Formats: sequence, C-alpha cells, structure tokens
Amino acid sequence: MSASSSSTYNVINYGAKPDGKTDSTKAFGNVWAKACSSPYPASIYVPQGKFLLGTATFSGKCINKAISITIDGTLVASSNYRVTGKNGNWLKFQHVDGVSIRGGLLDGQGTALWDCKNSDKSNCPIGATTLEFSNSKNIMISGLTSMNSQMFHIVFNGCENVKMQGVNIMAAGNSPNTDGIHVQMSSHVTIVNSKIRTGDDCISIGPGTSNLWIENIACGPGHGISIGSLGWKLNEPGVQNVTVKTVTFTGTQNGVRIKSWGRPSNGFVRNIFFQDAIMVNVQNPIVIDQNYCPNNKGCPGQASGIKVSGVTYQNIHGTSATQVAVKFDCSSKYPCSGIKMKDVKLTYKNQVAEASCNHAGGAALGSVQPESCL
Repeated sequence: MSASSSSTYNVINYGAKPDGKTDSTKAFGNVWAKACSSPYPASIYVPQGKFLLGTATFSGKCINKAISITIDGTLVASSNYRVTGKNGNWLKFQHVDGVSIRGGLLDGQGTALWDCKNSDKSNCPIGATTLEFSNSKNIMISGLTSMNSQMFHIVFNGCENVKMQGVNIMAAGNSPNTDGIHVQMSSHVTIVNSKIRTGDDCISIGPGTSNLWIENIACGPGHGISIGSLGWKLNEPGVQNVTVKTVTFTGTQNGVRIKSWGRPSNGFVRNIFFQDAIMVNVQNPIVIDQNYCPNNKGCPGQASGIKVSGVTYQNIHGTSATQVAVKFDCSSKYPCSGIKMKDVKLTYKNQVAEASCNHAGGAALGSVQPESCL
C-alpha cells in the first residue's frame, strides 16, 4: 500500500507519555478519533513503556473498517480502584467493525480491590472489566496479555466474527469474579492457543452464544470452562453449537461445566461438544448443575426451565480431586436428553471414581469410567 492510502498514528505524537504516571487517556482518544475518521486503513501504534489510562471508550461507527492496534508497551489502569471500579469497564470498544489488536500487556491493577472484597468490607465497588467489545464485528486479538483485572478480563457482548489467539490471562487463584474470557449474545467466536490462570471461570459462556469454537486452552487455577449461569431471566436466548477441544485443566474447581439457576426460564443449551480434555486434580471434572441457587435466594424449591440436550463428552481423561468425577444434576421438569459419553477415563486417588445422575438421559459408548449412570 502506498503511504497515501494507509496511515500510522503513534500515540506519543498525540501527547501520550510512556512514564506510567502521566494520564494518557486524552491522547489515546485523539488517536482513535483520527483513525476512526480516516477513509484509509489505519494503524495505531503504542511503543514500549507504560501508559497510564483512565476509563476509555472507543466508539464507532467509523468510516474505517480496518483499524489495527499494535501494542509494544503496557497499558496500566489507575492504582486507585475507586477511579475505574465504579464504571464497569476500563477499556471499551463499541459499535466497531474490523478492529485488530496485536501484542501488548493490559495491567488492571486489581489486587487492592480483590483485597477489599476478600476482607468482606461493604463499600467495595463492583470493579471494572479490563477490555470489552460490545455490538462489534470482525474483531481479531492476538498475542495480548491481560493481568490482574479488577473483574472480568475480556468480554464480548453482542459481537459477531471474533478471533482470539495466543492470549495470556493472569490473576491470582483467590481473586473474585476475575473470569478470563466471557462471551454472550455473540456468534462465530473462536478462542485458540491461550493460557488462562484466574480466580473464576477461565472461559464463561452466557445466554445467546452460538457457533463458539474453543481449542488448545490451558486453564488453571480457575473455575473451569462454564456454560452459564443461565436461566436467571424467564425470557432468555439459548446457547448452541459450542465446541471445546484440546483443553487441559490443572487444579481447577471444575472442568467442563453447564450450570443454570433453579428457576423458570425458556432458555436452552444444545449441540455442545467437549472433546480431548485432560483433567489434572480437578474437583468436578464433568458437571451439569441445573439447581444452582446460591444462599437459597430467588429460587428455592423451583425447577430450572433450561432445556439441556445433545451434549457430547469424548476422550476425556485424568484425575478428579473428589470421589464424584461425573455429576449430571439436571432439571426435574426438563430432564437432560441426548447426553453422549465416549472414551472417558477419570480416576480418584488411583481408584475408580463415581458418577451421579439426576434426571439425565443418554448413552455411553466405548470405554467409560466412572461407569455411566445415564
């Protein structure tokens, strides 16, 4: 491309300072405005160094459908969590099309907020998601590292055609609500070749997610890969066509999990494929929990309305940290159907583990241990 038909914007030239102390929010906003209004493909460049950013929203609709952001440095949130913690998001992209982010480290500085929450103080803010894309399409993220997010690390809400690869997510195992990647109301999302160490779900899948592909993920510490919690609302779009393959769970609370609130809902989960998973000392390697009702608030004695069908577990091996390695606790009103287990081997303390089924129907093929209760 000739120089006239593509432009590069270095944030330093717009006043950003790589000293980790000077607030560079305005400079980044100015660069985004330039790139967004350019009729030609635009590159935003963040050089080495630390850039302090307050809450920043990068909005479309841009004239430009090809904005690439290359980050060689670190973006740092304010160390005072009350500054970002009330806003819900630290860095947010909305209504954008054709944005790619390559490289970079995002430091959410969340440790002080985790300490506040873990000490049961009543006045801690909820905290901010580090990076959110909402109502956007054709998004590519590669080689990005996110550490110490206050809340969720990366969220996709209402997005289409997203590819993430080589992402590295890090937070302490006891950090509350620091889900690695959360996807909801989105379709055609691919997450591959990534490492996620966090205090909540490595990947969480919310209502309205379809055609999601997850492959080659190392998860742990964390709460595993979860579809749900679903069914909090009565009218809720379902989750379908999800593939999770070649994943390793190390010391996690769960492996592959589907969970729904025990309350009425018209949602569903169908056509789900869990394949080639290794469990290393996982508390609940395979679990469907349709009676989720923490502290018995808002749902005691009710049955989940979420209809779970067509879930396949294939080639899943390893060790369970508890006696019950497979637990299907489905809805009494809408039992799980079409559950398939094929070539599963999970042990507990070098012994045969157990399986527990409630309102679950399906079939076991090949060698399945613990012995199927379907």
